[in-house]
Amino acid sequence: KQSRHLFKSITFDNGKEFAGWREIANKHDIQTYFAEVGAPNQRGLNENTNGILRRDGLSKKKDFRNLPDELVTQLMSYRNNIPRKSLHYRTPIEVFMENITDAQLVSF
Repeated sequence: KQSRHLFKSITFDNGKEFAGWREIANKHDIQTYFAEVGAPNQRGLNENTNGILRRDGLSKKKDFRNLPDELVTQLMSYRNNIPRKSLHYRTPIEVFMENITDAQLVSF
């Protein structure tokens, strides 16, 4: 159960897609929280990321279950290699790699 060393917690919104939250929490031994209804500010990073992905062509109507793996990988790579002001103009992947051990990386 190495994932608990990578992530401290997950905060879900109240969508039906998170009905299995308990299984996720148990499987990864991680704390889970739910944002209050009507309070998207409690998940600001997620809301911002959703907006960015929508600008990349993933509309709200798009069924994410059927996205080709290649597209997901492409979007993930693109987004994780954009420098962020909040990260002192480093990329998310740079910051992630600075804070992960080889043992965690192997289990990830």
